[in-house]
Amino acid sequence: MKKNIAIIMGGYSSEYKISLKSGNVVHTYINKERFNTYPIHIFKDRWVYVDENEKEHSINKNDFTVNLGNETLSFDCVFNAIHGTPGEDGLMQAYFELLGMPQTSCDYYQSALTFNKRDLLSVLKPYGINAAPSYYLNLGDKIDEEAIIEKVGLPCFVKANKAGSSFGISKVHEKESLKSAIENAYKEDDEIIIESFLDGTEVSVGVITYKGKTKVLPITEIVTENDFFDYEAKYEGKSQEITPARISKIQQEKVEELAKRAYEVLKMKGYSRSEFIFIGDEPYMLEMNTTPGLTTESILPQQAEKAGITLEELFTSAVDEALSKKG
Repeated sequence: MKKNIAIIMGGYSSEYKISLKSGNVVHTYINKERFNTYPIHIFKDRWVYVDENEKEHSINKNDFTVNLGNETLSFDCVFNAIHGTPGEDGLMQAYFELLGMPQTSCDYYQSALTFNKRDLLSVLKPYGINAAPSYYLNLGDKIDEEAIIEKVGLPCFVKANKAGSSFGISKVHEKESLKSAIENAYKEDDEIIIESFLDGTEVSVGVITYKGKTKVLPITEIVTENDFFDYEAKYEGKSQEITPARISKIQQEKVEELAKRAYEVLKMKGYSRSEFIFIGDEPYMLEMNTTPGLTTESILPQQAEKAGITLEELFTSAVDEALSKKG
Protein backbone atom coordinates (compact mmCIF):
# COMPACT_ATOMS: atom_id res chain seq x y z
CA MET A 1 0.00 0.00 0.00
CA LYS A 2 1.32 3.44 -0.94
CA LYS A 3 1.57 5.91 1.93
CA ASN A 4 -0.23 9.26 1.71
CA ILE A 5 2.17 12.15 2.28
CA ALA A 6 0.97 15.72 2.90
CA ILE A 7 3.57 18.27 1.74
CA ILE A 8 2.87 21.41 3.74
CA MET A 9 4.07 24.71 2.24
CA GLY A 10 3.34 28.43 2.33
CA GLY A 11 3.12 29.70 5.89
CA TYR A 12 2.37 33.04 7.52
CA SER A 13 5.70 34.84 7.06
CA SER A 14 7.40 36.92 4.37
CA GLU A 15 9.01 33.68 3.14
CA TYR A 16 5.82 32.00 1.89
CA LYS A 17 6.73 32.28 -1.82
CA ILE A 18 10.06 30.50 -1.29
CA SER A 19 8.25 27.84 0.74
CA LEU A 20 5.76 27.22 -2.09
CA LYS A 21 8.72 26.68 -4.43
CA SER A 22 10.39 24.30 -1.95
CA GLY A 23 7.18 22.32 -1.47
CA ASN A 24 6.61 21.97 -5.20
CA VAL A 25 10.17 20.69 -5.70
CA VAL A 26 9.56 18.04 -3.01
CA HIS A 27 6.27 17.13 -4.71
CA THR A 28 8.08 16.75 -8.06
CA TYR A 29 11.07 14.70 -6.93
CA ILE A 30 9.87 12.44 -4.09
CA ASN A 31 9.47 8.72 -4.89
CA LYS A 32 6.02 8.45 -6.51
CA GLU A 33 6.15 4.64 -6.69
CA ARG A 34 6.11 4.50 -2.89
CA PHE A 35 4.17 7.62 -1.94
CA ASN A 36 1.02 9.48 -2.97
CA THR A 37 1.87 13.15 -2.43
CA TYR A 38 -0.56 16.01 -1.79
CA PRO A 39 0.42 19.72 -1.84
CA ILE A 40 -1.13 21.39 1.21
CA HIS A 41 -1.09 25.20 1.33
CA ILE A 42 -1.05 26.59 4.87
CA PHE A 43 -2.08 30.27 5.03
CA LYS A 44 -3.58 32.39 7.82
CA ASP A 45 -6.97 32.52 6.10
CA ARG A 46 -7.09 28.91 4.85
CA TRP A 47 -5.51 25.47 4.99
CA VAL A 48 -6.21 23.71 1.68
CA TYR A 49 -5.22 20.71 -0.41
CA VAL A 50 -4.55 21.97 -3.96
CA ASP A 51 -5.32 19.21 -6.46
CA GLU A 52 -3.81 18.71 -9.95
CA ASN A 53 -6.52 20.97 -11.42
CA GLU A 54 -5.56 23.77 -8.99
CA LYS A 55 -8.87 23.26 -7.14
CA GLU A 56 -8.70 23.95 -3.39
CA HIS A 57 -10.17 21.52 -0.84
CA SER A 58 -10.40 22.65 2.80
CA ILE A 59 -8.44 20.83 5.49
CA ASN A 60 -10.36 19.76 8.59
CA LYS A 61 -8.09 21.14 11.33
CA ASN A 62 -9.58 18.76 13.94
CA ASP A 63 -7.81 15.75 12.42
CA PHE A 64 -5.91 17.10 9.36
CA THR A 65 -8.10 15.28 6.84
CA VAL A 66 -9.70 16.42 3.58
CA ASN A 67 -13.31 15.70 2.61
CA LEU A 68 -13.34 14.88 -1.11
CA GLY A 69 -17.11 14.30 -1.36
CA ASN A 70 -17.40 10.52 -1.45
CA GLU A 71 -14.16 9.88 0.48
CA THR A 72 -12.08 11.31 3.31
CA LEU A 73 -8.40 11.74 2.54
CA SER A 74 -6.11 11.13 5.53
CA PHE A 75 -2.32 11.18 5.72
CA ASP A 76 0.36 8.80 7.00
CA CYS A 77 3.07 11.44 7.26
CA VAL A 78 3.66 15.18 6.78
CA PHE A 79 6.61 16.59 4.85
CA ASN A 80 7.29 20.05 6.28
CA ALA A 81 8.47 22.59 3.70
CA ILE A 82 7.27 25.75 5.52
CA HIS A 83 10.02 28.33 6.15
CA GLY A 84 9.29 30.69 9.04
CA THR A 85 6.11 30.59 11.10
CA PRO A 86 4.18 28.29 11.65
CA GLY A 87 6.41 25.55 10.18
CA GLU A 88 9.82 26.49 11.55
CA ASP A 89 8.92 27.83 15.00
CA GLY A 90 7.28 24.74 16.51
CA LEU A 91 3.58 25.49 15.97
CA MET A 92 2.92 22.91 13.24
CA GLN A 93 5.17 20.38 14.99
CA ALA A 94 3.16 20.69 18.21
CA TYR A 95 -0.10 20.37 16.27
CA PHE A 96 1.03 17.15 14.56
CA GLU A 97 2.41 15.81 17.85
CA LEU A 98 -1.07 16.23 19.37
CA LEU A 99 -2.58 14.39 16.39
CA GLY A 100 0.03 11.62 16.65
CA MET A 101 1.04 12.22 13.04
CA PRO A 102 4.70 11.74 11.97
CA GLN A 103 6.36 14.74 10.32
CA THR A 104 9.78 15.21 8.74
CA SER A 105 11.25 18.13 10.69
CA CYS A 106 12.55 18.32 14.25
CA ASP A 107 10.22 18.31 17.28
CA TYR A 108 8.32 21.40 18.46
CA TYR A 109 10.73 22.38 21.27
CA GLN A 110 13.78 22.22 18.98
CA SER A 111 11.92 24.23 16.33
CA ALA A 112 10.94 26.96 18.77
CA LEU A 113 14.44 27.10 20.26
CA THR A 114 16.36 27.23 16.97
CA PHE A 115 13.94 29.82 15.55
CA ASN A 116 14.93 32.15 18.38
CA LYS A 117 18.53 33.15 17.57
CA ARG A 118 19.15 34.62 21.05
CA ASP A 119 17.99 31.51 22.91
CA LEU A 120 19.70 29.08 20.53
CA LEU A 121 23.11 30.73 20.88
CA SER A 122 22.70 30.95 24.68
CA VAL A 123 21.90 27.22 24.94
CA LEU A 124 24.83 26.20 22.72
CA LYS A 125 27.45 28.44 24.39
CA PRO A 126 28.24 25.99 27.26
CA TYR A 127 28.96 23.33 24.62
CA GLY A 128 31.87 25.31 23.20
CA ILE A 129 30.01 26.89 20.30
CA ASN A 130 31.05 30.53 19.93
CA ALA A 131 28.83 33.40 18.79
CA ALA A 132 29.42 37.11 18.07
CA PRO A 133 29.03 39.60 20.95
CA SER A 134 25.38 40.67 20.94
CA TYR A 135 22.84 43.06 22.42
CA TYR A 136 19.11 42.26 22.75
CA LEU A 137 16.02 44.45 22.58
CA ASN A 138 12.33 43.75 23.06
CA LEU A 139 9.71 46.03 21.51
CA GLY A 140 9.17 48.97 23.87
CA ASP A 141 12.66 48.80 25.41
CA LYS A 142 14.61 52.05 25.69
CA ILE A 143 17.13 52.31 22.84
CA ASP A 144 20.50 53.32 24.30
CA GLU A 145 22.67 53.80 21.22
CA GLU A 146 25.84 54.41 23.26
CA ALA A 147 25.39 51.17 25.23
CA ILE A 148 24.67 49.19 22.07
CA ILE A 149 27.78 50.48 20.28
CA GLU A 150 29.92 49.98 23.39
CA LYS A 151 28.82 46.31 23.49
CA VAL A 152 28.95 45.34 19.79
CA GLY A 153 30.96 48.07 18.06
CA LEU A 154 30.53 49.32 14.49
CA PRO A 155 29.75 48.13 11.94
CA CYS A 156 27.12 45.84 13.45
CA PHE A 157 24.12 43.80 12.31
CA VAL A 158 20.58 44.52 13.45
CA LYS A 159 18.32 41.48 12.98
CA ALA A 160 14.83 40.33 13.79
CA ASN A 161 15.41 37.64 16.44
CA LYS A 162 12.72 35.24 15.21
CA ALA A 163 12.57 35.70 11.44
CA GLY A 164 14.42 33.78 8.78
CA SER A 165 15.60 34.54 5.28
CA SER A 166 17.25 37.88 6.03
CA PHE A 167 14.03 39.88 6.32
CA GLY A 168 14.41 42.77 8.75
CA ILE A 169 18.22 42.68 8.73
CA SER A 170 20.50 45.71 8.28
CA LYS A 171 24.22 46.29 8.44
CA VAL A 172 24.84 49.52 10.35
CA HIS A 173 28.03 51.47 9.70
CA GLU A 174 27.35 54.62 11.74
CA LYS A 175 25.43 55.52 14.89
CA GLU A 176 22.98 57.72 12.94
CA SER A 177 21.58 54.69 11.07
CA LEU A 178 21.00 52.56 14.18
CA LYS A 179 17.45 53.73 15.02
CA SER A 180 16.08 53.23 11.49
CA ALA A 181 17.68 49.75 11.35
CA ILE A 182 15.97 48.87 14.64
CA GLU A 183 12.61 50.16 13.33
CA ASN A 184 13.10 48.05 10.18
CA ALA A 185 13.76 44.91 12.27
CA TYR A 186 10.66 45.59 14.42
CA LYS A 187 8.53 45.30 11.25
CA GLU A 188 9.36 41.56 11.27
CA ASP A 189 9.52 40.76 14.97
CA ASP A 190 9.03 42.16 18.48
CA GLU A 191 12.50 40.96 19.55
CA ILE A 192 15.79 42.17 18.09
CA ILE A 193 19.34 40.89 18.20
CA ILE A 194 22.20 43.31 17.45
CA GLU A 195 25.50 41.57 16.72
CA SER A 196 29.10 42.57 16.18
CA PHE A 197 30.25 42.40 12.57
CA LEU A 198 32.55 39.42 12.14
CA ASP A 199 34.85 39.93 9.18
CA GLY A 200 35.65 36.47 7.87
CA THR A 201 34.63 33.65 5.57
CA GLU A 202 30.95 32.72 5.87
CA VAL A 203 29.96 29.08 5.47
CA SER A 204 26.74 27.08 5.59
CA VAL A 205 26.82 23.54 6.98
CA GLY A 206 24.00 21.10 6.31
CA VAL A 207 23.47 18.35 8.88
CA ILE A 208 20.76 15.75 8.32
CA THR A 209 19.64 12.37 9.59
CA TYR A 210 20.21 10.05 6.65
CA LYS A 211 19.65 6.31 6.74
CA GLY A 212 19.44 6.45 10.53
CA LYS A 213 22.72 8.35 11.11
CA THR A 214 23.77 11.98 11.59
CA LYS A 215 25.40 13.11 8.35
CA VAL A 216 27.33 16.34 7.78
CA LEU A 217 27.02 17.42 4.14
CA PRO A 218 29.76 19.14 2.10
CA ILE A 219 30.22 22.74 3.31
CA THR A 220 29.13 25.75 1.23
CA GLU A 221 31.05 29.03 1.19
CA ILE A 222 28.92 32.16 0.81
CA VAL A 223 30.43 34.99 -1.25
CA THR A 224 27.99 37.87 -1.61
CA GLU A 225 28.08 40.76 -4.09
CA ASN A 226 26.08 42.82 -1.59
CA ASP A 227 27.30 44.23 1.72
CA PHE A 228 26.13 41.01 3.43
CA PHE A 229 24.11 37.84 2.70
CA ASP A 230 20.72 39.58 2.54
CA TYR A 231 17.45 38.47 0.88
CA GLU A 232 18.61 39.64 -2.55
CA ALA A 233 21.90 37.77 -2.19
CA LYS A 234 20.14 34.68 -0.89
CA TYR A 235 17.29 34.40 -3.39
CA GLU A 236 17.96 36.74 -6.31
CA GLY A 237 21.37 35.58 -7.49
CA LYS A 238 23.47 38.29 -5.83
CA SER A 239 25.81 35.76 -4.25
CA GLN A 240 28.07 32.87 -5.12
CA GLU A 241 27.57 29.66 -3.22
CA ILE A 242 30.70 27.56 -3.56
CA THR A 243 30.48 23.89 -2.58
CA PRO A 244 32.81 22.56 -1.30
CA ALA A 245 33.97 25.69 0.55
CA ARG A 246 37.50 26.98 -0.05
CA ILE A 247 38.62 26.55 3.54
CA SER A 248 41.56 24.80 5.18
CA LYS A 249 41.43 21.23 6.45
CA ILE A 250 41.56 22.45 10.07
CA GLN A 251 38.68 24.91 9.46
CA GLN A 252 36.64 22.17 7.77
CA GLU A 253 37.17 19.69 10.61
CA LYS A 254 36.33 22.29 13.28
CA VAL A 255 33.12 23.53 11.68
CA GLU A 256 31.91 20.01 10.80
CA GLU A 257 32.47 18.91 14.40
CA LEU A 258 30.64 21.96 15.82
CA ALA A 259 27.68 21.68 13.41
CA LYS A 260 27.32 17.97 14.26
CA ARG A 261 27.69 18.71 17.98
CA ALA A 262 24.94 21.36 17.84
CA TYR A 263 22.63 18.94 15.97
CA GLU A 264 23.19 16.12 18.46
CA VAL A 265 23.19 18.24 21.64
CA LEU A 266 19.81 19.65 20.63
CA LYS A 267 18.48 16.15 19.72
CA MET A 268 17.63 17.37 16.25
CA LYS A 269 15.84 15.38 13.55
CA GLY A 270 15.34 15.96 9.86
CA TYR A 271 17.26 18.69 8.02
CA SER A 272 19.28 21.53 9.50
CA ARG A 273 21.53 24.16 7.99
CA SER A 274 23.80 26.12 10.30
CA GLU A 275 25.59 29.33 9.34
CA PHE A 276 29.07 30.13 10.67
CA ILE A 277 31.71 32.82 10.13
CA PHE A 278 35.41 32.04 10.58
CA ILE A 279 37.64 34.39 12.52
CA GLY A 280 41.00 32.82 11.78
CA ASP A 281 40.38 29.11 12.23
CA GLU A 282 37.58 29.57 14.78
CA PRO A 283 33.96 29.17 13.60
CA TYR A 284 31.36 31.49 15.15
CA MET A 285 27.74 30.39 14.82
CA LEU A 286 25.15 32.82 13.46
CA GLU A 287 22.00 30.68 13.37
CA MET A 288 20.47 27.30 12.60
CA ASN A 289 17.66 26.78 10.09
CA THR A 290 15.47 23.72 10.60
CA THR A 291 13.38 24.05 7.44
CA PRO A 292 16.02 25.18 4.95
CA GLY A 293 15.21 26.00 1.32
CA LEU A 294 14.60 22.90 -0.81
CA THR A 295 14.44 24.38 -4.31
CA THR A 296 16.89 22.98 -6.85
CA GLU A 297 19.04 26.14 -6.39
CA SER A 298 18.93 26.02 -2.56
CA ILE A 299 22.05 25.35 -0.53
CA LEU A 300 21.04 22.09 1.19
CA PRO A 301 20.04 20.28 -2.05
CA GLN A 302 23.31 21.51 -3.64
CA GLN A 303 25.24 20.05 -0.70
CA ALA A 304 23.33 16.75 -0.90
CA GLU A 305 24.12 16.50 -4.61
CA LYS A 306 27.85 16.97 -3.87
CA ALA A 307 27.52 14.15 -1.30
CA GLY A 308 26.07 11.89 -4.00
CA ILE A 309 22.50 12.11 -2.66
CA THR A 310 19.81 12.80 -5.29
CA LEU A 311 16.78 14.96 -4.53
CA GLU A 312 14.61 11.84 -4.62
CA GLU A 313 16.86 10.13 -2.06
CA LEU A 314 17.02 13.28 0.10
CA PHE A 315 13.24 13.72 0.27
CA THR A 316 12.29 10.04 0.41
CA SER A 317 14.78 9.40 3.22
CA ALA A 318 13.22 12.22 5.32
CA VAL A 319 9.79 10.53 5.07
CA ASP A 320 11.28 7.11 5.88
CA GLU A 321 12.97 8.58 8.97
CA ALA A 322 9.70 10.16 10.16
CA LEU A 323 7.70 6.98 9.59
CA SER A 324 10.34 4.85 11.37
CA LYS A 325 9.94 7.01 14.53
CA LYS A 326 6.16 6.54 14.63
CA GLY A 327 5.03 5.16 17.96
